[in-house]
Amino acid sequence: MKHKIRTYILLVFVYLIVAAPFKVMEVIPGFADIRPVTLLGPIYALFYGIPGCVIFAVMNLVMDIVSGDLAWSCIAGLLANFAGPFFILYYWKRMSREDLHLRSMSNIMKHIVLIIFSAVLEAVIITPSVAFLYDVDWKLFFISVLLNTSAFPILFGIPLTVFIQEELGFKQISRKDM
Repeated sequence: MKHKIRTYILLVFVYLIVAAPFKVMEVIPGFADIRPVTLLGPIYALFYGIPGCVIFAVMNLVMDIVSGDLAWSCIAGLLANFAGPFFILYYWKRMSREDLHLRSMSNIMKHIVLIIFSAVLEAVIITPSVAFLYDVDWKLFFISVLLNTSAFPILFGIPLTVFIQEELGFKQISRKDM
């Protein structure tokens, strides 16, 4: 139990280290910013399961609160930031016949498609709440969410996942632990 608590505290700490420096880079002031921290969503999901998805979603909400961006639309953000990584976890653990490894081009392409689908899912969840509650260009907001939640996990998250698996020897969460 102590090991799990230390692990979860470490995940929170890593999230804060990656998220905090970029909180000032806004695309739409008060609504959308550049979020390299999104690269951690699939990683947290695949290596830490549902608790990783929860930590990722809650930390996004915490960053919104700390930065003063807390609004009703943050509930949609909380749901989306859980659902996106969870979808990736669910695919690799329940739907795929093989475990995640990014040693083959077919698995890399599968993972990229999953990340893009996850990004669309997140944008579809968040955008209507923001567009309904605030006077925001919903198309720009949708594109911002889509790019943040796909570009960073693909460009930086995939190499980090390979490094974590191959060099550090981390194992993804097992099917029975999901």
